[in-house]
Amino acid sequence: MTGIEDPRRIRVVLADDHPMFLSGVASLIRDTADIEVLASVGTGGRALQVIAELRPDIAVLDIAMPDMNGITVAARLSAEPHPVPAIMLSVYEDRLYVQQALSAGARGYILKRATSDNLLLAIRSVHAGGIYLDPMVASQQLATERTSPSVRDGMRRILPASLSDREEEILRFIALGYTNKEIASKLAITSKSIETYKARAAEKLGLRSRAKIVQYAVLRGWLHALA
Repeated sequence: MTGIEDPRRIRVVLADDHPMFLSGVASLIRDTADIEVLASVGTGGRALQVIAELRPDIAVLDIAMPDMNGITVAARLSAEPHPVPAIMLSVYEDRLYVQQALSAGARGYILKRATSDNLLLAIRSVHAGGIYLDPMVASQQLATERTSPSVRDGMRRILPASLSDREEEILRFIALGYTNKEIASKLAITSKSIETYKARAAEKLGLRSRAKIVQYAVLRGWLHALA
C-alpha cells in the first residue's frame, strides 16, 4: 500500500449491521481492481458521519439498521447539495420497499441473496450515472406495472412513437449507465452523434431526464434482459 489514492477507482462506504455479511461484501470488493472500500460501519447514524467525512463515490446501505434505516440515510444524502449516490442492500423483494428506496433518492436496489452477482455491476452502473435494479426486482416491477391501468395508459402514450434501431440501442446503453463517450466507443460513432440520437429518442418519448429513460427501460424489460 502506498497511501496514495488511485483517482480511477470507485470509492465506497459500506453500512450493514450484520458483521459477517459486511465482511463478505468488503472482501468481494477488495478482489476488484476498480473499486475500493473506504470504511465499513454498522449503523445508519455512523454511516452518515463517515460519508460526510470521507465523501465516497458510492454509499452501499442495508435497509434495516439500528438507529436509522438505510432508506432514511439515502433520503438525507439525496437532500444534500452534492449528494453521494446510494445503493440499497435488502432481503425485501416487495415492490413497496423498492419504490420507497427510489423515492428517497437511492440509485440502486440489490437483493442480499444475489449480492455477489449484482453488487459490482450496480456500483459501476450507478457511478456512471445510471440506476441499477436487481434483475429479480426489475422483473417484479415490470409484472406489477403491466397490470397497472395508469402504467398501461402511459405505455399506450409512449409505445406508438417509433424509434429507429440506433435510437433504441443508445437508450438501452444510457439506461445501463454508460456515458456518451463509452457508447460512442462501443458503436464506433462520435459522441455528438450519440447526443443527437439520444435527443431525438427522448423527444419522441417525452423523456426529459436520465431517470425517466431508466423508468422507460424498466417498463420495456431492458434492464432485466441486459443485467
